Amino acid sequence: MTVRVAVRSSIGLQAAAAAVALAVPTAWPWAMGGVAVNQAVLAWAGMWPRSTLLGPNLRRLPCSGRPEVALTFDDGPDPEVTPLVLDLLDRHGACATFFCIGARARAYPGVVRDIVRRGHAVENHSDRHLNRFAILPPGGLGREIDGAQATLAALAGAAPAFFRAPMGLRSPLLEPILARRDLRLVSWTRRALDGVHGDPMTAAGRLRRDLGAGDILLLHDGRAARTPHGDPVVLAVLPGLLAELAAQGLRSVTLRTGLAA
Repeated sequence: MTVRVAVRSSIGLQAAAAAVALAVPTAWPWAMGGVAVNQAVLAWAGMWPRSTLLGPNLRRLPCSGRPEVALTFDDGPDPEVTPLVLDLLDRHGACATFFCIGARARAYPGVVRDIVRRGHAVENHSDRHLNRFAILPPGGLGREIDGAQATLAALAGAAPAFFRAPMGLRSPLLEPILARRDLRLVSWTRRALDGVHGDPMTAAGRLRRDLGAGDILLLHDGRAARTPHGDPVVLAVLPGLLAELAAQGLRSVTLRTGLAA
């Protein structure tokens, strides 16, 4: 079901429920119950980052047998962590995709340029990473997307082609806005949750469980959680993950490369 069908069906259901409640007053509890269920389904779809009910959502690479995965990093750039992540990627000959926040990119433009210079891709993760992103009206969503798009295009030398919603949460309003900007929504196959939990072993286990070709893996170079020793979790997880990819003969590519092939 496309998002347009879902939204139109929702509007139609609510209109029908209102008509029934007006025509048959005794039926209004049932009509309002139907509306409540409908709203609950849409809310659940928006709260489930990997859902496709609200529109296209890239969750895996279409590998067609190629031994490729996509490492992706959110919430950067970070002047301390991102350069160290880049060093680790260089050491293993891995390419990655960095979903950058527009405001942080403006604060650390040199880090964004370095990401691109070292062979990686920069994509759109909204302008301010607002906690209320999923409930913004269309104008607010557009401003969040366009602000980051302009900043990242100027710094990276190419306009982002992909968008990842803050925390993966979104509303039915997002897909048409992305479509008009020729942006593709991306979620993940699995994520480390290394932005909120400080245990590297648990984070690594989440990523390496059933690891295979086509996976889109999510870590955080920005707002990274810290280990009990104060180290960014991503820096504790990434060396072992890159070694595991090499042991399985898997190559990390950017999303653009994975889809272009």
